Amino acid sequence: MKKQIRMSLRSICTFGLAMPLLLGLLSACSVPRLNVSTDAVLYIPEVVQGNFVSREQKDFLKPGMSRLQVKEVLGTPLVSSVFHEDRWDYVFTIRRQGVPAQNFSLSVWFKGDVLSQVTGDDLPSETEFVTKLVADKPSLKVPSLEAKEEDLRKFPAPVRKAQPANAPAVPLPTSYPPLEPASR
Repeated sequence: MKKQIRMSLRSICTFGLAMPLLLGLLSACSVPRLNVSTDAVLYIPEVVQGNFVSREQKDFLKPGMSRLQVKEVLGTPLVSSVFHEDRWDYVFTIRRQGVPAQNFSLSVWFKGDVLSQVTGDDLPSETEFVTKLVADKPSLKVPSLEAKEEDLRKFPAPVRKAQPANAPAVPLPTSYPPLEPASR
């Protein structure tokens, strides 16, 4: 009798552990998949990582500059490895909805505390980078913001109040009260 009870307890424990595991594995196969087309997505957040370095900043760097001078021009490096103390890496990635992803990298090499070489991608200028950020919208028509003389004549001339030329000035006080009490 005791042997049968032990056997049934053992099978219940095995079943109690195996059943949730089996159900968990089987349910993973039946998880519904969301088929979302890119047309149905209303908003994808902008992802910006790293430091943007422009062509102008890269061209400003000259061999012989100190680490501090390089840091003032480019900012803090994204990667500064303990194992590669002579190299700083600047990596920049931006992903925006409707605009192709942009990836740029720049490595700055030092000998001691002095800049020795700069390697990396062909970087865009600041204006080129800004123009790449804007998604092309062909239906967007920018109105003319220039006012012509005949348009300005339609409005009345502004009326300005005349100010008195010689307004009497208020005399300044000759003495001021003390900032702190005299007794201390």
